[in-house]
Amino acid sequence: MNSHTTPAPRGFDDLVAEAEAAPTAGWDFSWFEGRATEARPSWRYAEAMARRLATASAALDIQTGGGEVVASAPVLPPLTVATEGWPANVAKATALLHPRGVAVVASPEDAPLPFADGAFDLVTSRHPVKAHFDEIARVLRPGGTYFAQHVGPASVFEVVEYFLGRQPEEVRNSRHPELERAEAEAAGLEVVDLRAERLRIEFFDVGAVVHFLRKVVWMVPDFRVEKYRPRLRELHEQIQEQGPFVAHSTRHLFDLRKP
Repeated sequence: MNSHTTPAPRGFDDLVAEAEAAPTAGWDFSWFEGRATEARPSWRYAEAMARRLATASAALDIQTGGGEVVASAPVLPPLTVATEGWPANVAKATALLHPRGVAVVASPEDAPLPFADGAFDLVTSRHPVKAHFDEIARVLRPGGTYFAQHVGPASVFEVVEYFLGRQPEEVRNSRHPELERAEAEAAGLEVVDLRAERLRIEFFDVGAVVHFLRKVVWMVPDFRVEKYRPRLRELHEQIQEQGPFVAHSTRHLFDLRKP
């Protein structure tokens, strides 16, 4: 038998079952290795955030997920705190960050931050569901910084609209950086830098799409395999015939300062 024979394409049911069985806690995306690719923003957020953390005295990471981005920083401030609202992620972040001396606080995403005014000189966040700029401004010291990477408007909407159809313009633009700039300025924060990029994503099999929608649950809020099985089967056939399903993420970088 020829050792270089290309393996037969995996079937729809096999790919979907594997994706349904995969754990989704935290923001570890290693499961997608070989299954999907996403271009990264040119500003390299995790590295830039690590440089900020290395010079801060008190830092707060909002909606930390499983704590992976904070944990990647070589040097942390003497006081570092993280918040997270999803119980599975709270447990994951606690296990990852407590050995680094980071306190993880369970706090709902839409609740006021459970900290005193002016408690931090640096607040960070990677992909907050929503940034509450009035609360961020409140917990920052004068001269403090909010440094964050946000998800932009209509991000990965090729996937969203494949399942849900064309979305209204107010939904497509709900995370627009200029709208968030206005909210930040209304909260009294100064915009030092704001950059935005649109980045290519490729899904190589239907299982990658299933896992993505199970992990990033707000994309298609009612997503269940059984509900969308016919549409998923069509997508599987499309990928097999035409190649990867292409989408685009949008990201923007905020560097804000409290006067």
